Amino acid sequence: MVKIMYLSPVAHYGGHDEIFAEMAAENKLPGTEVHVCSFPDSIGKFSHIEYRSYEGIVTAGIIRAARAAAREGFDALAIGCFYDTALHDAREVSGDMVVTAPCVASCEIAASLSNRFGIIVGRRKWVNQMQSTVHEHGHRDRLAGFYHVELGVTEFQEDHNRTATLLMNAARQAVEEDYAESIILGCTMEVGFHKKIEDQMGVPCIDPSIAALKRAEYGALLKRDCGWKPSRKWSCESPPEEEIAEIGAFDSGEIFGPRIVVEASAT
Repeated sequence: MVKIMYLSPVAHYGGHDEIFAEMAAENKLPGTEVHVCSFPDSIGKFSHIEYRSYEGIVTAGIIRAARAAAREGFDALAIGCFYDTALHDAREVSGDMVVTAPCVASCEIAASLSNRFGIIVGRRKWVNQMQSTVHEHGHRDRLAGFYHVELGVTEFQEDHNRTATLLMNAARQAVEEDYAESIILGCTMEVGFHKKIEDQMGVPCIDPSIAALKRAEYGALLKRDCGWKPSRKWSCESPPEEEIAEIGAFDSGEIFGPRIVVEASAT
């Protein structure tokens, strides 16, 4: 059995965990068990982390969660935010556990399906940070552009018809004007909406939560079947355990909020 944690780096708020659990149930392999987790309110009652200051506060929680997940024996962890918040930080303390996140996972998948991809995001505010992440992971020349619809994370759920129209118009601009050959949704309103864009535009459309889950699952399978574990040399070096113990802030207190387990099945 492969065991994956999908970490939503916000408080248990507005049914987020249930949505991700539904996504996991529909897309995981039968032999994969997925734990969908979020943070306790003690970290802050965040419903989103679209501001860098919000990211700064939850980063410690992500690091602590990665360490706790590794100790629980998870094969892989997916950090559920398209900013890929604390991805490198979490990897440092994750031992042999694979750690991935939506932006890097989506770009890897898009690059395997097409030469150029466009990314639809909520607000212009997000673009600078997300573009840096795309460039850092080596996809500068594959990026057709970012297409913002000027909706914050919570606004995606206010009027689904309006949101759908804005997302579809952005996809049309990316494909028909800038010649994107695949689309990545940096944020979406419902499970399965990416299929509607695929049907309309005739190109692959990647849901970032599915991408993060499947990339985590793939990394776990590679580790199990091929023995390929994350590197811990040079820039990937983990901090010394004795220093972590001396600091004392990594393992104490409440780390996870509610947890939904999507169980593995026999077939």
